[in-house]
Amino acid sequence: MALKGTLDGETRRAALLELAEERGGLPLAEAAELWDVHPMTIRRDFELLESAGRVRRVRGGVVPVQADPFAARQAQNVRAKERIAAKILPLLPAGAAVGLDSSTTAFVVAEALPAEHPLTVVTNGLAAFEVLTRKPGVRGYLTGGEREEQNLSLVGALTESAFSAFHFDVAVVSALGLHAGSGTSESTLAQAAVKGALARASATVVLALDASKLESRARVRSLALDRVDVLVTELDPADARLDPYRAHLPRIL
Repeated sequence: MALKGTLDGETRRAALLELAEERGGLPLAEAAELWDVHPMTIRRDFELLESAGRVRRVRGGVVPVQADPFAARQAQNVRAKERIAAKILPLLPAGAAVGLDSSTTAFVVAEALPAEHPLTVVTNGLAAFEVLTRKPGVRGYLTGGEREEQNLSLVGALTESAFSAFHFDVAVVSALGLHAGSGTSESTLAQAAVKGALARASATVVLALDASKLESRARVRSLALDRVDVLVTELDPADARLDPYRAHLPRIL
């Protein structure tokens, strides 16, 4: 439903900024439809907000400069992600081909890789790829695709095709939610499609997520539990919170 198009410019821009900060970004076309105004009006609003240093324009819209969703998630559950990464490293033998998704957990795994450990690593995560370039022993590849600000990632058909071009020994993926009845889930179809492509190209799929994601669901279904070979959390493997998954997964670390 359209919002009132006769709002004065200052009020409309404040509302645009609030919505962009809430979502982590706002497409121009959607904003024009919501406010029932011409796209050029929204474009001028975006230009003024950018001039004020409140947003940064990206293809098709804006993202708030004071809201960095990836950085915010990096700061969450840091100890848990470090414990998860420590459990995953022994699963990545020298010479292996490894796929990493764009999650903050996979980013911590990339950071934890020994600099001289010989691996081929392919990722759609921009932050993870930057870390990999600083490790002499790792041959790192960044997929192509369309930039997605929310996850500092690349998504779309090019990303899926790039993952499909490899035979991975191990894929390390995370998720927004994990539920014993429906598997993993994501916030967007694009993220779910990319993770599906990565899993299909991999001999072993490692699902890495902290305990806050257990028995939760996001809006888009992603990987079924029968496609996951190893579940890695920060918990002790005997923890009762992992009981719902024992009948479905071959291995829990």
